[in-house]
Amino acid sequence: MKDRIEVLKAVIAAWRAGDIEAALSHMTDDIVWRHAASLAPPLHGKSKARQFLERFQDNFDEVQWQVRDHIESGDRLFVEGVDEYATEDGALITAPYAGVLEFRGPLIHSWSDYLDVGVAEARKLGQPATAWVRTPIERAAL
Repeated sequence: MKDRIEVLKAVIAAWRAGDIEAALSHMTDDIVWRHAASLAPPLHGKSKARQFLERFQDNFDEVQWQVRDHIESGDRLFVEGVDEYATEDGALITAPYAGVLEFRGPLIHSWSDYLDVGVAEARKLGQPATAWVRTPIERAAL
């Protein structure tokens, strides 16, 4: 089986190409996706994941989804990265995030994303990133 980070990179490549079905092909039919683990209830199943990705694709432009670091442990992949995107009104949002993906065989079965919504909200209001937020943002991507 290929490394789990390679599966995530394939999801990211599919997303960048605008191919939601290709991104979903790396997930189990019964995926549990906590796209905002501390803010919103999880999505259950591939159809809910598809709906979320379609809404995200419609509402945000210039998405630059970047992984800065990762570690694999058993069936889990832990990632640290940066989300960068433009909102419909043109605000550029750049915020660090962390994620935990659990695999069943070669497919993602559970996915939890953790981000500081306060950072994203401050950026939407045009506030610059603080020094401690710039540190993870400025690290090189994989």
